[in-house]
Parts: sequence; C-alpha cells; structure tokens
Amino acid sequence: MARQKTLFKDAYNRYAAGLKPDTALPTEPEIAAELGVSRSTARAILMRLSDAGIILWNKRQKIVLRQPTAADFFPQEETNSLHDIIERSFMLRILSDEAQPGMQINELELAREIGTGTSVVREFLIRFSRFGLIEKRPNSHWILKGFTSEFALELADVREMFELHSAAEFGRMPVDHPAWTDLAVIKREHYDLLENFDERYRDFSQLDEKFHLLIHRASKNRFIADFYDAIAIVFHYHYQWNKAFARERNSRAIVEHLDYIEALEARDPQWIDRACRTHLASARQTLLQSIPQNTNEAIEPAG
Repeated sequence: MARQKTLFKDAYNRYAAGLKPDTALPTEPEIAAELGVSRSTARAILMRLSDAGIILWNKRQKIVLRQPTAADFFPQEETNSLHDIIERSFMLRILSDEAQPGMQINELELAREIGTGTSVVREFLIRFSRFGLIEKRPNSHWILKGFTSEFALELADVREMFELHSAAEFGRMPVDHPAWTDLAVIKREHYDLLENFDERYRDFSQLDEKFHLLIHRASKNRFIADFYDAIAIVFHYHYQWNKAFARERNSRAIVEHLDYIEALEARDPQWIDRACRTHLASARQTLLQSIPQNTNEAIEPAG
C-alpha cells in the first residue's frame, strides 16, 4: 500500500506539472498510458485535481481551470521516480531465494505487483535486456539468464573504470554537499549491521547496493548512471545464487566498505583509489566464484 501511494504521488506530480489553463484533458486510458500507471491511478489523479479546483470534470469533459501552484504538489521526499519503484521491485524479485537462471518474469504480474501499467514495465525490461540479463519470450514473459565468466569479467572491468572515476569525484565534492550526510548515514548503518552480524549478515546486499549507488551518483555522468543498473543487478543476484561462505564474504566486504568510507571522508585521493581498488578486486573474485561451473547451464535455462 505504501508503495502504491508513493507511485500515485509521483504520477500526480508529473501530470500536474504539465497542465496548462484552458486545455482539455484526454481520456483516462490515455492518461494512464502517458504516465505508465493503471487506470485506477489515473482516475485518482483526476479526482485530486478536481477536488483542488485545478480542473473541471464533467463526465467525459475535463478542462484545466488554473495552473497548479507549489501547494498543489506532494513534497519531493514523499515521492520516488517510477523507474526507482520498478527497479526496486525487480531487484527484490531476482534477489529472492527462488530466483534462478531460467526463472520466468511476467510483465502483467510485475505491473500488478507495483500498481502500474504494463507498458512502462515492458520498457524497463527491454532496457535491461540490452545487457543480456533477461531474454524476451512470447506472451509477455521474460527469462532470467545466467552469464559466462567472460561476460562477468568484461562487466567487472567496466565497473572498475566507472567506480574509480566516481569515487575520485566523490572525494572532490564540496564539504556542504548532501552526499556527505548520506555517507554518514550509510556508515552508521554498517556499524548497526555489525552489532548483530550473525543474524543480519544477509541484509548486507541491500546496504552494499545503497553504498555503491551513492558513489556512482557523484560522477554526474549519465552513461555511468544508466549502466550502473545492469552492474548492480549482475553482481548482486549472482551473489545470491551461490550462498556458500556468504557470512565470511559479507564480513570481509563490510570491513572493506568502512575503510573505503574513511578514505572518502578523509578526501585523500590515494587512499580513496587504494580502498576502491581493494574492494572491487574482492567483488570481482566473488562474482567469478558465484558463476555456475556449468556455463552452458548458466546461459541456457533448463527446459
């Protein structure tokens, strides 16, 4: 329910921002398709606009009466982008214990789970298919695929280039940049996890994703931001496939993270570079160890 409310608020803000006085609005299905949401969400948006006196809604006729003001929008902290919502749902699905190469992903089920339209989910899946993560099958189905060691090594090379650049940029950010506050929060979360590590070590995956995403955002490079989605998916779900030594692996990684964070806080370029390379070397090793020994099995799903 909370996720659906966030989706509604984001869609409402996006639609309200584009309204112009004295214009007629299209049908509910057309609004739903434009925003990538369900018809019920589109109707809820129209009802809120009508209640606020922004539009006049008389049966099929919908006329914009006035330009929305700042007070008409939901606060930014209450919204997430639709992409972020879909990505989170997709990540949780492929990180589940049931996720295995060959697992089917259904567009309709994913859209229903999120509370959005199938068109925007399909666009998201098509975007990921470029990297070989999933493969389109008939009837709105997709197949989660595996990877060869060659593919994994190529991806690790790209990740290291991107993150070394992003980490260096992070260390050069102004002291009053909000990212430093975010880093401090993440550092505290690492120590909180350590306090109950035996019970919570499996939670490290989400913290790892959060930490590296913060670093990549510092680059302000659209290509790095776009490709990071694929990098995160590959590294994280392959870890889940091979749960052997998960506690030891996460224990080592969290220590490396804390050294990495201290290097960033010190704004020491050489320390940052060294801590980043050390952690990424461990991630590369873990990725290769997690790939199924039978590479044919990893590429072609059973059945």
